[in-house]
Amino acid sequence: MEIGRDPYAVFVGGDGPNSDLYAVRPEGGSPVRITFTNVAELAPALSPDGGGLAFLRGTSLTDSTPASVWVMNLLSGGERELVLPKGAGAPGDIGWGPRGKSLIVSASKGLYRFNAPPADPDPHPVPAAERVRAESSFAVLLGDPVFTRVVPCKARRDLCVVGATGKPRLLAQAVEDPVRWGGDSVAFFVGARLQIRPLGPGRPRILMMTSAPERPRGMTFFPGVGREK
Repeated sequence: MEIGRDPYAVFVGGDGPNSDLYAVRPEGGSPVRITFTNVAELAPALSPDGGGLAFLRGTSLTDSTPASVWVMNLLSGGERELVLPKGAGAPGDIGWGPRGKSLIVSASKGLYRFNAPPADPDPHPVPAAERVRAESSFAVLLGDPVFTRVVPCKARRDLCVVGATGKPRLLAQAVEDPVRWGGDSVAFFVGARLQIRPLGPGRPRILMMTSAPERPRGMTFFPGVGREK
């Protein structure tokens, strides 16, 4: 995979403190492990240009609770911690700004914006007037241009889509971890298998992986250069 040019996905594999991050091609095959620590790495989010990977890191060898935010340069392998302000609480969701110049991090005590590396992080709370736009970085927005988003249905583990009408419509049942798969598809886990479903005509397919780690989840996808506007 040529970083920042070819399409690829990153996901979490393993369980508890043994969770690591893996990369895989969109056609499947054997995943490549990209983290090797003794604590959990979780919630990966690829930057818009495919060269950066934000993720959460666990607390210790025995506890996989997310405690810190990190960004990895996928070209060099270098990592940088983004330290939340004192009193912000534990990190939750991570999302990239539309041009990859900033990151949005939800914490238990607030919502914060960071400058993306190599700039100085300079974390600061997101103003109330900008919260809705900032929180959209966590959303699964579909179409090119965007015309709908994926939301949880009332039933547990069911997914719905909401378009211009604001009325939820069932997308899939008993699935988890939806992710935008380029401009024309959405993907989600059905058990331990990732199903990729076109938004228009076409049949769903399964991402077939060989020698996959246990409990794959939390997929994030970069469509490649020239694949998506």
